[in-house]
Parts: sequence; C-alpha cells; structure tokens
Amino acid sequence: MTDLVRVRAEQRRALWIALWANAILMVGEVVAGIAFHSLTLLADAVHLVSDVSGLALAILAFRLAGLPATPRHSFGLQRAEVLAALANAIILFAAAVWIFVEAARRLANPVHVDGAGMVAVALAALVVNVGSAWLLGRVRGRSLNMRGAFLHLSADAVSSLGALLAGLAVLLWGADRADPIVAIGVGVLVLWATWRLVADSTHVLLEGTPKGIDPADVERALLGEGGVDDVHDLHLWSLASDVAALSSHVVLAAGSELSVHDAQARAERLKAMLDERFGIKHATLELECHGEHPPEREVPY
Repeated sequence: MTDLVRVRAEQRRALWIALWANAILMVGEVVAGIAFHSLTLLADAVHLVSDVSGLALAILAFRLAGLPATPRHSFGLQRAEVLAALANAIILFAAAVWIFVEAARRLANPVHVDGAGMVAVALAALVVNVGSAWLLGRVRGRSLNMRGAFLHLSADAVSSLGALLAGLAVLLWGADRADPIVAIGVGVLVLWATWRLVADSTHVLLEGTPKGIDPADVERALLGEGGVDDVHDLHLWSLASDVAALSSHVVLAAGSELSVHDAQARAERLKAMLDERFGIKHATLELECHGEHPPEREVPY
C-alpha cells in the first residue's frame, strides 16, 4: 500500500467516526435547543448540520477521487474533494446568515433560557467536538477536503465552549442576552472559516502553485542535480489539494550523449528527487540536449 493510499484510508476512517458522533450530537442539540429555548444550542446544531453534511460530502469526495482515470477524465476525479470543500463553504455561509438573523431578533426580544440544561449539553458537545477535531487533525495532511472538515469541527468546539460560557452566565446571573451574543460570535467564527475555505479552494481550481512549494526552490533542486545545465518553462499546480503536479523542460549538460534508456533513467532519478524533497507525485519532464531553443523554421507560403 502506497503512503497516499494509506493516508486516504486513515482519513476516510476518521471521517466516518466523526460523522456518526456529530450526527448523534446534532439530534441531541436540536432537542435540547428547543427544550431549553437556547439559540446558541440551536446555532451550534445548525452548524452541526453543516458538519454532518460536510463530512458526508468529504467521504463522497474521497470515493470519487479514488475512481480510476478515464478517457474523459484523464486525471480521474481527484479534484472532487476540492469541490466538496467549496460546497462546505456555501453551507457554512448559509448557516452563519441564519444565526445572525435569529440573534438580532432575540437581542431585541430576549427569550428565557434554561441555563442548567444548556451547560450540560454544551459540556457533552465540547467533548464530542474536541475529540472529533483531534481525530481529523491527526490525519488531515494537506488535503483541503480534510481541512474543511477539520475547520467545521474546530469551529464547533469553540462554539460549544461559547455555549458553555453563555449557559453559565444565564445560570448564575440570569443574563438571557448572553445566549444570542455568543451565537453571533459563533456566526463570525463560521464566516472566517468560510472565507479561508473559499480562498484555498479557488486557489487550487485556478491551478495556483501548491502551498508550501516554492518554484524557485524546485528549480534550484533540479539545477543541483548532476548533468543538468538549465531548467525552463517550469509549472506547478495541484491535481487535488494534497497532490502536487509539475511539468518542466530540463536541459542536459553540454556534451552529454545519452541513449534513450540513459535519458529515461536520468529523468526517473529527477522525478524521485522531486517526490522525496517536495512531495510532487506527478512530474512530467521534457529533456533537452541543447542550451538554446532551436530557431523556428520559416514556413513558405
């Protein structure tokens, strides 16, 4: 089993565990939010709806990304996980809008909240959120799909902590407005997570340079290999958020007379170096044996 396949298997397993834990918690928070009249718990439950749907999308995206390449999709469907991350961001944004609208209504007309019940549910939610976020954080790697799920759960952990503090404020001082105020804080947190997810997903879809890989460093590494005189037309992009790709022209040292077999062996060594040092799994190298581009032929009319 390759490292990438092993990592993806661990990620899927973590996603399934987090999905079931959060689905159970979501049902509990909806019931508790209605029973205790807590907007913070309902806001957290709405956020959990986005978590559960987001985790389900993430699992589906991994399944699509694992499908083999076809003549129509020569790289397979690896970017399905980036689209899933973008869908997660849309769900998060819709949840934040609902939270703000409902919080504004409750600030104008406070609703009495059962502080004791809110504290009990918030404590249980905090345990589930922190445990789920920790589980995903251990295996997320550079995957935007996993990062999106991790951000969901991390934001929920913070919102559960806010719900706990709001419940204590209601229980100790009767501060019913603490509930919608904390809910607004949860909404701001959701919007921040949404923005980062949209920015990073768009970067991949626009074939931006993979994060953590500097093209100049890659070029220097290629030039540092024996028998390489020059590197040009180097391009870096991402097939999926954690699968980097490269194409480049590599000019071999002057006077190098290599057989086709030797040239292929040299290219394989360069690709192995790129994988080992930069994690670039897909590299296309065009080898040249001249230092300058040959002059273009004039085509007679």
